[in-house]
Amino acid sequence: MAYLLRRLGVSLVLIWLVATLIFAVLRLIPGDPAEMLLSSGGVAPDPAAVAELRERLGLEKPMLEQYGAFLRGLARFDLGNSMQDDRPVMEEIVRRLPRTLELVIAATILSILIGLPLGVAAALRRGRPLDRALSTLSSFLMSVPVFVIGTLLVLVFAQKLRWVPAGGFTPFTTDPFTHLKILLMPAITIALGLSAVVFRMVRTTTLEMQSRDWVRTARAKGLPENQVIRKHVVRNALGPVLTVVGLHMGTLLGGTVLVEYVFNWPGLSGFLVRAVEQRDYPEVQGIVLVICALFVLLNLAVDLLYAVLDPRVRHG
Repeated sequence: MAYLLRRLGVSLVLIWLVATLIFAVLRLIPGDPAEMLLSSGGVAPDPAAVAELRERLGLEKPMLEQYGAFLRGLARFDLGNSMQDDRPVMEEIVRRLPRTLELVIAATILSILIGLPLGVAAALRRGRPLDRALSTLSSFLMSVPVFVIGTLLVLVFAQKLRWVPAGGFTPFTTDPFTHLKILLMPAITIALGLSAVVFRMVRTTTLEMQSRDWVRTARAKGLPENQVIRKHVVRNALGPVLTVVGLHMGTLLGGTVLVEYVFNWPGLSGFLVRAVEQRDYPEVQGIVLVICALFVLLNLAVDLLYAVLDPRVRHG
């Protein structure tokens, strides 16, 4: 319990620091968002209209007062309203976030299903043709940008073979089968690169664990090799792998921009790009804050799960 409370306290402090940093950075960017919102066709807006909009948006208030209002809103889970259409930012985030989470979770599950068994197989056949072939393939997948993989998948499986749609979105509640067909290609696009990372980590940790004393002791006792690998090698190798996967999941939350663009997936990343282009302060700070908070909470979950796998962490 003490470990849980300590980690939770650290996570809350990190979220507060991130929120403060986002608030400060957005307001240090040159340019007046009120002028940008009212500008049209390169024509300078009416100063009176700019002043009125700044007052409505609260931009004329002192920075500390704006910061206080920002923190009070966070305490109520209120991220403000959009400067474009005056809609609550949280409402749009709640609508789009599950789509991005679904994409990230599906890609992560696929990457583990691919990378974990292949990493163990390569480690058990170190230096053999299978190990060299898989290591070469993982290096290739790690070096290819996701938009290249996505474009190739669209070209082959959507346009040539016509097995799956090229993109778009259909709610799961409307048509589950079509929803999963559309989800498949963007999830695979992300999963291929992440599976290469998982493969490398699993291979390295499996090789390391095989040289540990408890593994040699288990083999000396005459335990079956499958049991030794499963209980004494793979299980102890999962801790570092879990940490790497958790970090990459957090990165993917804000890094699916290109994938969502290629497949026209209406998630949070596309919403962020639009908000940045329009200099919509509440939308940008709301989206970035939610992504950062999820990243922090995801790392908290990884730390707690790591502590379950290795009780020594709780007492470290």
